[in-house]
Order: sequence, then structure tokens, then C-alpha cells
Amino acid sequence: MSNQLIKTKSGVIEYSSYGTGQAVLFIHGGHSNSREKLSHKGFELKKYRLITPSRPGYGQTPLNNHRTPRETAALFVGLLDELNIEQVIVYGISAGGLTAIELAASYPARVHKLILASAVSKRWLHKEDKTYKIAQVMFAPGFQQFTWGMVRLFSTLLPRLIAKSFLPQFSKKTDPDVQNSDIKELNQALRKYSSGKGFVNDLEQTVDDKTLKKIECPTLVIHSEYDNSVPFEHAVHSSKSIKGSVLESLKNEWGHLFWIGKDSNESIKRTLSFIEK
Repeated sequence: MSNQLIKTKSGVIEYSSYGTGQAVLFIHGGHSNSREKLSHKGFELKKYRLITPSRPGYGQTPLNNHRTPRETAALFVGLLDELNIEQVIVYGISAGGLTAIELAASYPARVHKLILASAVSKRWLHKEDKTYKIAQVMFAPGFQQFTWGMVRLFSTLLPRLIAKSFLPQFSKKTDPDVQNSDIKELNQALRKYSSGKGFVNDLEQTVDDKTLKKIECPTLVIHSEYDNSVPFEHAVHSSKSIKGSVLESLKNEWGHLFWIGKDSNESIKRTLSFIEK
């Protein structure tokens, strides 16, 4: 897996690509980047080419004038053009869901299928929300390096403590069964996280209902009822708005991060079943 910078007609973008076969474009969530691999679990590299760009403001992709889901979608289409890829499966995760929705709605010829995984489908946080106010401080461009530096330090020194402190951010499940393998996977993901200028920009993003209703490709909405990061109502909203979409609800240990935990195999199985049918 190699990270590369490429210049497109819409601007410079960082991305990773590995595997061969059907192209899957992963649109990562908040705090992540092109090094994201957690959501790749279960994909056979002889069957799928996994492409993960850093969204604008994350990694080495400049924010510049790509502040909206529509502008980001145009940038990603430019990436597909440079890679000579005509059509992809789009896999939108968490805050990346808005860009995934815009991409499927505005460029239908480029999207074979759409997956919305723990995905935001409307305005996520409002300015009067306590979480919004905290996020504006903790993940501001000038402070986020300190925040994630401390997370990386303590995830090395006290991995179980960090995992247990983060779990309530992701899951409503009480007394979850946290395995050592879960802790390892979470901490591996956290060590790659950085908010850059991207997360604060994410807080201002949304798409309107008309955009969702324009989507015509086969769509899977997969979301945990225990998600404590992006409420399940986002899944209900997108599934009701996208004609013919399939809603898969989960009751998993890790809520928002349904790729972690002993029950993660079931969510991965459902996703691959949708892709392969």
C-alpha cells in the first residue's frame, strides 16, 4: 500500500491504492486519511482494487476551494480520470458519507454501487450543540496536533484505558465485551488519525434532500442502532430518501466502528454480499 500525490484537473490529491480487480473508492470519515485500512477488512485483494483518497484538509490533500461535498466529489472524479477508472463502487464512511452521496447523485455514470457505512446523510452537528463547540476547540487546526499527539502517546502506554475511554464515543452498548484484538485494532487506527483542516470543515457540511433523491444506483445503508457518534436517524433518513436502497441495521458491540469486535464479521459479510450479488 503506497501513498501518492497526483495532480488532477480539479487540484492535487493524496491517495493510496492496492489490490486488483473491481475498483472500490473509500471515502473516509473524520480525522482519517488515505492510510485508512480498517474499513478494508474482508476485501480480497485479488478481487478488489481499494482506493482511498485523503479528503480535502486531511493528509496531504489541500483544503483550498474543496470545502463542500460537491467540490470534493468533483475532485475525486478528477482522480478517477487520472487513474483511467470509468466506474467504481463508492464506500462512504461517517463524515465522508456526504461526499459519497454527492458523488453518486451528480456523477451517476461513474458509480456502480453505493455503500453508506455509519454515514452522515444530513447536517451532523449544529453550532449550539455541546459536541460541536468542543470539537471546534479540540480539533482546530492549531490545536489538533496536540490532541492526537496525546492520544498516540497514551494509546502506546495505556492501550486498554484509551480503548475504554474512546468506546463510549462510538457505542451506546453498556458493558461491552472488549477483547485484546479490539484494543489493538482501535489503537492502530487512532495512531494514524489527524484532523488537519478537514474536521472543522466537516462540521459545516451538509447535503439537501433533493441530492439524496437523485441517486439511482443500488445502495446499501449499513448502520448500527448503537452508534453514538452518528445517530441511527441518519441511516433512516438516507434509506427513506434513496429509492430502492437497502437498510441493514446492526446491534454490534462497537457501534459506529462496526469493523471492530467479534461481531464485525457479520457486518463485513453483509457488505460483501451486497457488492457481489
